[in-house]
Amino acid sequence: MAHILGHDRSQVLLLPETVDDYVGPDHPVRFIDAFVDSLDLQAAGFARVTPRSTGRPGYAPADLLKLYIYGYLHQVRSSRRLEAEAGRNIEVIWLLRQLRPDFKTIADFRRDNRQAFRQVFREFVLLCRQLDLFGRELIAVDGTRLKAVNNKDRNFTRASLTRFIAQADARLTDYLSRLDQGDAEEGQISGTRTANLPEKIAALQERRQRHAAMLAELEQTGEDQISLTDPDSRAMAGHTKVAVGYNVQIAVDAKHKLIVEQEVCNQVLDLGLLAQTAGAAKEALGVERIDAVADRGYFKSEDLEACENAGIVAYVPRPQRGPSVRGGFFRKDEFRYDPETDTYLCPAGQRLTPRYQSRLRELQKVDYCNPDACRACALRPRCTANAVRRVSRLENEAVLDRVAARVAARPEILDQRRQLVEHPFGSIKQWMNQGAFLMRGLEKVRAEFSLTALVYNLRRVLSILGVRALLTAVQR
Repeated sequence: MAHILGHDRSQVLLLPETVDDYVGPDHPVRFIDAFVDSLDLQAAGFARVTPRSTGRPGYAPADLLKLYIYGYLHQVRSSRRLEAEAGRNIEVIWLLRQLRPDFKTIADFRRDNRQAFRQVFREFVLLCRQLDLFGRELIAVDGTRLKAVNNKDRNFTRASLTRFIAQADARLTDYLSRLDQGDAEEGQISGTRTANLPEKIAALQERRQRHAAMLAELEQTGEDQISLTDPDSRAMAGHTKVAVGYNVQIAVDAKHKLIVEQEVCNQVLDLGLLAQTAGAAKEALGVERIDAVADRGYFKSEDLEACENAGIVAYVPRPQRGPSVRGGFFRKDEFRYDPETDTYLCPAGQRLTPRYQSRLRELQKVDYCNPDACRACALRPRCTANAVRRVSRLENEAVLDRVAARVAARPEILDQRRQLVEHPFGSIKQWMNQGAFLMRGLEKVRAEFSLTALVYNLRRVLSILGVRALLTAVQR
């Protein structure tokens, strides 16, 4: 019995097949085509939507946007690889109607329209909202760090620059003293110690001047660090395993783990980012009130107060930090506050009253203590190394107390947060293989991640509803 054989490549077909026959009715590429065609690209901010009346015709922004969405959906982000796909991939040939833009045209489109991709992401979020894919009751906020196009050796902080300059000065002093010693001894010592010293001194002086110039630039701008390859990138915290990169923030709805809001910044820590991320998500979902859960890295009194004022019910565990925690003494949460008497009840059962006032980050701070009780207290060795234990309270501390009470009443919500936010980040880094950005500059990487978040949501919705339901929604 013979094997199944294909057709002769040189055979002429009497009735040629159409390209449309190669793309099934349930193929995701059909939704990409319909979704982009339903957008108002002019309102979204894309350039050259209306063709010019003179000059060489250009590619329509809709076609290049379709190409990028398809590419990100199939882990293809490089403009050169997208150019290759346009000539060999039958799905892309169908999507672009056999157009074959070159890699520079593809790359320039992403660069020139970097601020418009965010609106495309928001349009898909609105579509998901119309399809009732959001629970609109609970969102989880978290951040991750993605690597930038900047090696850690090309990133400098104030401390590293100051340290290098001090080390360079010490080495220059040593080199010069060795030269003087060699001159004094008139060549009696081995020449290996002084043979190449003039060249070494010149090279070290040049490097010192460059580092001094960068330190002066930091002093002038007030920044904490400088990156040479990607000026907007920053050195991230050591535990993130990303040397130099960006901080990506997302808000995930609890119903289907869809990303409601996303933003990229170069702030190293998450402090102060909860209110703006959750607020934008609340606006996108169109609700008056919503619960938001985040980890302890977002615990900041001003931010939590802003959430409360904006109708966001925050669940953020209070971090255990401060000199008392480091010293192994009683924590602040072991002192119970009584709002009726404006006093704290210490673990020994004594009342701490307000004694001293000061300012902290534009907030009024009051210190509570009881010197007489502390002097005679048997628990003082477990409470403080000083003569008196003080407990501080900010003017908006009541907000923090309410947050702590909510977390204590719903401890399971912290585990739910981990399940919600780790799914998108795991999918983006592992399945989509996007643990690093390809472009340089904050606005450009924001465009990159807008496409990433859009495609993550698209893949989730395709799994939930299927292509036909999505096509029906956009063709209404």
